[in-house]
Amino acid sequence: MEKTLNRIHPVSDPEATYFLQVSWKQDLGTGFGIILSDGQCAWTGTVSEAEISREAADMEMDRQKYVEELKKALIAGEESAGKYNFAIS
Repeated sequence: MEKTLNRIHPVSDPEATYFLQVSWKQDLGTGFGIILSDGQCAWTGTVSEAEISREAADMEMDRQKYVEELKKALIAGEESAGKYNFAIS
């Protein structure tokens, strides 16, 4: 299983620091686990392959292109800094 851990500063609270861990087995397109932490609390979830396909279809986006954008937003880290915004609600 592969994992990445990135520090994010959400646009909804720019002074806050969160940590985003994403873990996957084959590739992000087959589903992944996610942990978001503010250093005191942690929230976990999973995203299934079917949910990824459904979201890509809802956005009228090619599934592979959608998975590539997920990779850039969730696991690319410093390479994508400033290109993606996160909002915590």
